[in-house]
Amino acid sequence: MDARTDSPLDVKAVAAVVLGNALEFYDFLAYSFFAKEIGDAFFPSGSDTGRLLSALLVFWIGFFSRPVGAVVLGAFADKAGRKPAMILTIALMAAGMLIIAATPTFKTIGWAAPALVVVGRLVQGFALGGEVGPSTAYLVEAAAPSQRGLMASWQLASQGVAQLLAGGVGIVLAFALGGEAMHAWGWRIPFVLGVLIVPVGLVIRNHLPETAEPDDSQSIGEVLGTLSGSHARLLVAGFLMIMASTVATYAGINMPTYAQTTLGLSLKISAAVTVALGVSSIVFSLAGGWLADRIGRRPLMIYPRFAVALVAVPAFAWIVHEPSAASIITVTVAISILTNFASAGSIAGIPEALPRSVRSAGLSVAYALAVTVFGGSTQWVINKLIAVTGDKLAPAYYLAATGLIGALAAFVMPETRGREID
Repeated sequence: MDARTDSPLDVKAVAAVVLGNALEFYDFLAYSFFAKEIGDAFFPSGSDTGRLLSALLVFWIGFFSRPVGAVVLGAFADKAGRKPAMILTIALMAAGMLIIAATPTFKTIGWAAPALVVVGRLVQGFALGGEVGPSTAYLVEAAAPSQRGLMASWQLASQGVAQLLAGGVGIVLAFALGGEAMHAWGWRIPFVLGVLIVPVGLVIRNHLPETAEPDDSQSIGEVLGTLSGSHARLLVAGFLMIMASTVATYAGINMPTYAQTTLGLSLKISAAVTVALGVSSIVFSLAGGWLADRIGRRPLMIYPRFAVALVAVPAFAWIVHEPSAASIITVTVAISILTNFASAGSIAGIPEALPRSVRSAGLSVAYALAVTVFGGSTQWVINKLIAVTGDKLAPAYYLAATGLIGALAAFVMPETRGREID
């Protein structure tokens, strides 16, 4: 049964669906922003560096439960329907954030504190691994055929919204509370705010119409068997495309650090880069989705990734030789535009190319594996390459190589614009 109508999704429905993806990035950025305070609160290492690295390691651990969530919750969405899966994932997200926000410090409960934080991160990773597939499948299935690209691109735009929100909350709290209060308890507030948003999402998601009838005919093993069999080629291509976008996205997130530590630019310029990246993520994700509905998915999946491969090295060479606010913001925004165009084509094209029976699981698995392997490691790899080689262009080589791989993988994908997907 095709529950999709030709009337556009209303703003409330789109907001309810993409809320989970927004919370994912909000949580990531809030944790990164307060990693030092989290390390001091929960880890007993004698050095500041040791506590910080422990906090970042626990954050990375959360990535490893994503593939499990992708398999279990993605297949659940294909069996039980999109809405039950979306309600479950956002409830699990709230549980993970609440654990981190409410866990007493190491001084209060000892080793139970870091253990609880690890549990919270694993719960969040499990939920987030299963969030993107069901919610994107819902947007694609519920949207009018002429708007599927634009509707799916809201998943990407929500990341920019979350980036601006998390950065804004962190800056406001830092100025309002001062260093001592922030270190003692103020860092918990962003996570509490995230938990408070969740009930709104639960209520709205509960009232969404279903786009896929429950299908108990397939077990999780059978869903995975179908994906690894007749859809294996498409799944590998999707993984490689998402890999390229993930590396470019996290390289962009690393640009403020690159500006300060590698180029020696000021904190103000670094902050301006963060704001520019957030705004461009919102604007050009939606522009890419709009364009995908007009010229097709394949051109956007292929050509912007080739462009990243071609311009990365000369662009970074410019900012290395002429480090300034103008050069680094221009390069960051230019790569963000290309990345968001490519991602907009992919976020619509991958689920459209899969049948409804494995659509949620397929996108979930490809996305979760790519983000697990490359999302948690890109910033470390980039900074390690710079440290080992002494070459300030190292991020550009990594971007160019992954961009080329993603572009070549995109040739496997069919054109799905205007196609009946069921």
